[in-house]
Amino acid sequence: MTNTDASTLLWSPSRSRIEGSALYGFAQRTADASGAAADDYAALLDWSNRAPEAFYAALWDELGIIGQKGDKAFEAGKTLRETRFYPNARLNYAENLLRDADDRLAVIAYRDDGTRRTITRRALYAEVSRMVQALKARGVGEGDRVGAIVTHDIEAIIGYLAASAIGAIWSSCSPDFGPAGASDRLSQIAPKVLIAVPEYGYAGKRIDVAPTIRAVAESATPEHIILIGDVVPVSLADLACETWESALSPYAPGEIAFNRLPFNAPLAILYSSGTTGKPKCITHSGGGLLLQHMKEQKLQCDLQEGERFFYFTTCGWMMWNWQVSGLALGTTLVTYDGNPGYPTPARLVDLIDAEGIATFGTSAKFIDACLKAGLKPRETHKLTSLRTILSTGSPLIGPSFDYIYRDWKADVHLASISGGTDICACFLGGNPLQPVHRGELQGAMLGMDIDTLDDEGRPVRGVAGELVCRNAHLSMPVCFWGDEDGSRYNAAYFERFPGLWAHGDFAEQCPTGGFVIHGRSDTTLNPGGVRIGTAEIYRQVETVETVEEALAVGQDIDGDQRVILFVRLKADQPLTEDLEKVIRTRIRSGATPRHVPARIIAVTAIPRTRSGKISEIAVRDTIHGRPVKNADALANPESLELYRNLPQLKE
Repeated sequence: MTNTDASTLLWSPSRSRIEGSALYGFAQRTADASGAAADDYAALLDWSNRAPEAFYAALWDELGIIGQKGDKAFEAGKTLRETRFYPNARLNYAENLLRDADDRLAVIAYRDDGTRRTITRRALYAEVSRMVQALKARGVGEGDRVGAIVTHDIEAIIGYLAASAIGAIWSSCSPDFGPAGASDRLSQIAPKVLIAVPEYGYAGKRIDVAPTIRAVAESATPEHIILIGDVVPVSLADLACETWESALSPYAPGEIAFNRLPFNAPLAILYSSGTTGKPKCITHSGGGLLLQHMKEQKLQCDLQEGERFFYFTTCGWMMWNWQVSGLALGTTLVTYDGNPGYPTPARLVDLIDAEGIATFGTSAKFIDACLKAGLKPRETHKLTSLRTILSTGSPLIGPSFDYIYRDWKADVHLASISGGTDICACFLGGNPLQPVHRGELQGAMLGMDIDTLDDEGRPVRGVAGELVCRNAHLSMPVCFWGDEDGSRYNAAYFERFPGLWAHGDFAEQCPTGGFVIHGRSDTTLNPGGVRIGTAEIYRQVETVETVEEALAVGQDIDGDQRVILFVRLKADQPLTEDLEKVIRTRIRSGATPRHVPARIIAVTAIPRTRSGKISEIAVRDTIHGRPVKNADALANPESLELYRNLPQLKE
């Protein structure tokens, strides 16, 4: 049943704000084609889905895309996968981001140790041109992969844009992925060059990345390794690494010969969570990401040229790619690497005033952490520049909406957005024409025909259903790297409801037209909005000799999710504090800190299907008190009693 509290009106845009938005202007310019009033978002959304040729032709022009548009904007296919956008277009992602290379700041980069660095648009262009020359000298050409283990800093952006300018494919991991996590990903794509940080700072500590770099060097066998730093550590000297400056020093800045490619040419490889094995290599196109991101940022978020745009993210999350695209709109990116609560919980809020941030992007978990820390920025900060707050990663719950409008700023557009790595973009989010209701995402993004279905594929309203997209969208992946026949791609999105994109989210459509996300509908873990595959946890736990087998599930709690790990120990040994510490350490070092479970609970049996597979869904439903749909398929359904009403899960 729909939560009536979710329909509480919290904010409405002023008339001047509506009419000053890029979305309003776009609606005015397309009114003859769409038949929609300039402030009627529902009608504009309907037109974007009903008349894709007209909408996408207008969108290219609205965004001022540099490149050749071609003679058509949309070509329908027999299936969503066969549909083509701008089939005859030629463009380059980096060329669009590096436009207007002047003396405005392109990036203001912070680290949690207080370091602040800046680079202008002119200097960014120059450094990208040097990196283009360095990569080409190392044999990188169109279609080659450039792997990265990098922090959210200026060098990562330079590397990404240089790879794009050449027509190479970029793929980055955050350095906290650990040796196994980074190797599982980068080894699948065989990067010709690896760019990496040999160490990084976090909350006053220096963390060594050398073991991860070595693991990737051995598994992915890159031909060249470029380290971001002043020296090559002794621990990596045998790998013939070179420093960033030594790689670039032979080259002077010059004009970049951007390689304009077809719209669907690959730009970046992102990774699934690895639930059933190694992470899937989700390959995204340059054209798809460029237009999708610019559409969302300019029209849905009202990001404006010259504004300061912040998003707290790492280079292993899709929001990093998303934020970088803001350069195409002439914004100044404000980045931050490290602990967002160090040295004080108000660290990121301080940046809003210090840098005049207009659009502040973060996670629902961060907002909740600020609430629990008792932060009241309205009383301690000016926040005069702040126009928009974006939240994603996990559902933003009602009390968090209340907190923002009560203790941050009353006149701010709070846009909860939802999409994923699969599309490196958003299905649902905000728009500057409509009000914000408590606990709700404002609605579907332009060009997204979103619905919610029951298990039989029938549309449902007022209750949670499977979120689907009925039409093709700009940033559907080109492919999964290595999935030669496309079977894994089809299984991931199109088998659940043939002909529709099934995203794996439970979502509810509200009477207001907004949506509430109720969480994941598959077995992917999602603590703090970071997708985690159970297989990645199991691979580490299995190295602990005392553990016979394990099962990990996500427990929904306080609007977020925490990881619960159940372990069956050999010879029914006790789960001691020392053993828990060993398990947590193994997971932290082999995967990432986010993989570490909130609770570890010993059990004497783990439910399995008759084919021998452990049943995560059955356990997940049991700990939440939900009916277990597949109990009849279990070989040992009586084992589920071990998971009911556990006191450890009520803490």
